[in-house]
Amino acid sequence: MVKIMIRSRNIFLIGMSGVGKSTIGKQLANELKMVFYDSDEIIEKRCGAEISWILDIEGEEGFRKRESDIIYEFTEKKGIVLATGSGVVLKKSNCNRLSARGTVIYLRASLKLHVERSLRDKKKYLIQKQNQEIELRKIQEKRDPLYNRISDIIIDANSSSIRSIVNNILDKLNEK
Repeated sequence: MVKIMIRSRNIFLIGMSGVGKSTIGKQLANELKMVFYDSDEIIEKRCGAEISWILDIEGEEGFRKRESDIIYEFTEKKGIVLATGSGVVLKKSNCNRLSARGTVIYLRASLKLHVERSLRDKKKYLIQKQNQEIELRKIQEKRDPLYNRISDIIIDANSSSIRSIVNNILDKLNEK
């Protein structure tokens, strides 16, 4: 019964880059028999280019416009799990749209975890490798209040086990 109620609503995953939104989102969607989407992957497929290239050519403003278009389009769907880009909360219209169209889950992790994961990820777009920790701290300080403001559920994503994070999300969804 609860899974049917959950499946009739959208689930939107927000949080810093590298926190595991895509990995966790795929597993969560599989558990709930929902369709999974990743907004960054959709943008890359439609543009035929990586986000780093889009940012170089169009700038952050151009990228954010594309991101907002995807958010608007995919929040019209029903019964999906959507992993959003980390900067989705920078536009108030995105925040309003996500809040109105589904359950927003903030995957929160420590700065240390973000630094470790972003050092391994060759596709990080807006961060200079030399000053990574400083840059990530600035980004986290700016975005954390925005993530908190729109989230219906906050999940500690510091666990090394994807299974335990997904189970925690399922428990929280069942409480709602």
